[in-house]
Amino acid sequence: MRGLGFIVSRIGLLLFVFLAGCAGNSGFEDLDRYMKEADQKPRGKIEPLPEVQVYRAFTYSAAGSRSPFTPPAEVVVSDIKISDDQSSVKPDFDRPKEVLESFSLAELKMVGTLQRGPEETLWALISDNEGGVHMIRKGQYMGRNHGRIVEIVEGRIDLLEIVPNGHGGWLERPQSVSLEDE
Repeated sequence: MRGLGFIVSRIGLLLFVFLAGCAGNSGFEDLDRYMKEADQKPRGKIEPLPEVQVYRAFTYSAAGSRSPFTPPAEVVVSDIKISDDQSSVKPDFDRPKEVLESFSLAELKMVGTLQRGPEETLWALISDNEGGVHMIRKGQYMGRNHGRIVEIVEGRIDLLEIVPNGHGGWLERPQSVSLEDE
């Protein structure tokens, strides 16, 4: 039993020496001094967060207008001669309007043609700016200026528009809509 008491006393002595070493000055005086100085300095002020800007939706109102990236249609008025034979030209206001007459020619695009056989009628496919595709044939109307289709060939539609001549009368103006490669 004497051995057991001896071992316990030795362990107690080692524990005492170990704890005495930890309790002593450990060499962190400079760190403690820095921490005290930092605690004594005045504290900084945190800036408030910036106010959140409320998002306001923008509605584009010129969607139905002519695209600024396509050139405007050129109309040379000085070359148009008003003759007596055109004095009888005027639009037929009594006929019912067709669907494509509610769009300007700038809003309509030719996207193709259809024909069942070589002797059959050639139909043109027209896309409007609202996503619709329409089939038209010679004699139908399109555009806001009473444009009557006079010929459809592969890649082009020829039509005659009836427009005011600026002198109280009307005149026929040829126009065409061509197939566009995209």
